[in-house]
Amino acid sequence: MKLKVHDGNRFLMTTTGEPFFYLADTAWELFHGLSREEADEYLSLRAAQGFNTIQVAALAEFEGLSVPNRYGRCPLLQSDGVYDPTLPDCSGEYHYWAHADYVIQKAAEYGLFVALLPTWGDKFNQKWGKGPEIFDPDNAFVYAKWLGERYRAQWNIIWVLGGDRPLESPLHHAVIDAMAAGVREGDHGEHLITFHPCGGRSSADDVGDRAYIDFHTTQSSHALAGYASWSLLRRTGRAVCKPFMDMETRYEDHPACFDAKIGYLWDAHDIRQNTYWNLMEGVCGHTYGNHAVWSFCQEPSAYFPYRWQEVLHHPGVREAVLVKQLRLSRPYFEFRHAPELVEDDPYIMAHFSAGRGNRYAFIYTPLGQPIRAHLKNLTDDGRAVKVSWFDPRTGAETLFGVVPQDDVLLVPPTQGKGCDWVLICDVV
Repeated sequence: MKLKVHDGNRFLMTTTGEPFFYLADTAWELFHGLSREEADEYLSLRAAQGFNTIQVAALAEFEGLSVPNRYGRCPLLQSDGVYDPTLPDCSGEYHYWAHADYVIQKAAEYGLFVALLPTWGDKFNQKWGKGPEIFDPDNAFVYAKWLGERYRAQWNIIWVLGGDRPLESPLHHAVIDAMAAGVREGDHGEHLITFHPCGGRSSADDVGDRAYIDFHTTQSSHALAGYASWSLLRRTGRAVCKPFMDMETRYEDHPACFDAKIGYLWDAHDIRQNTYWNLMEGVCGHTYGNHAVWSFCQEPSAYFPYRWQEVLHHPGVREAVLVKQLRLSRPYFEFRHAPELVEDDPYIMAHFSAGRGNRYAFIYTPLGQPIRAHLKNLTDDGRAVKVSWFDPRTGAETLFGVVPQDDVLLVPPTQGKGCDWVLICDVV
């Protein structure tokens, strides 16, 4: 099963024509932080839970060049005392790349795609983090071509350039362009390419005019910009005629605003807001993350309050999968953002959002506020509308009633923080 962009340029699909809603878990440190047995445990569980994609960095953020993986191996050799991207260390049976091979192949056995970053962004623009910066256009091309050749035959690869750093100079752009060219030459165009931007940005800001990008992403991230994740997506959708999605929203159990001293961790309700606000913008997928899982935390601290195994069943996991259930429950490729169906509320946390197909619609109320729905804008045939409440905590869809295609006030079953609902409207 391979992927391509749908002819309408807004969604992804399999090469056999089936809708593909990209539903990922964030596992940036997977190659670097887990043993084969642990990776198998993690991948098998995420597949069973309903995810179809795992996001991983080949050269990891946490000193991924100098700190060995669980088998005591680093990814690159040195040349004149500097880590050299043209010299991947493939010596011996359990070298770093053999471990990466194992994880990617094991993911394929479980039906999971691997959204693979060739490198975390601090290796070409340190800006913050450990680095060091090791890439120039020449070695970026060689390294990426080698990766492309290595994984050309793996059906389950999605290439992700960037890595949480902006492109701030001609050199940064040249490195990413060279990496894209290297991947394309190495893998013969077999896999999709996207770009992971830094927080509060869109890939349209950095590579919006690049033909090699198959779909765009944003990063609404883990601070207050998460309260308007939908606006970043809307700007992206207006700027490019390609599929788009938020690749990094607020992580469950992440200290709010990156500050553990505040004493508040983003919870399941916080991340559900991003999930459904984003969904109604017409995204091609959704990415979940847990702060302890992406880092594969082994020793809890104030900033990483759990071991990674402790959070594999936290509420946000199950609830992230339910968005795919809802999205696939109605005709897929006709879905679009539908502001004509609901009166918005400009206050923070109160944003109403709506998306629709030809004869159905979803309207999201983030705090259970009453919905003033303009159902007269659904169709022009005047037929009745069956309305149901979708519970994003459980996935239950409960029939509420039948109403005319007119301006209708609908009150959700519960109100307040944690009491968000999706109104489903089906023309009958």
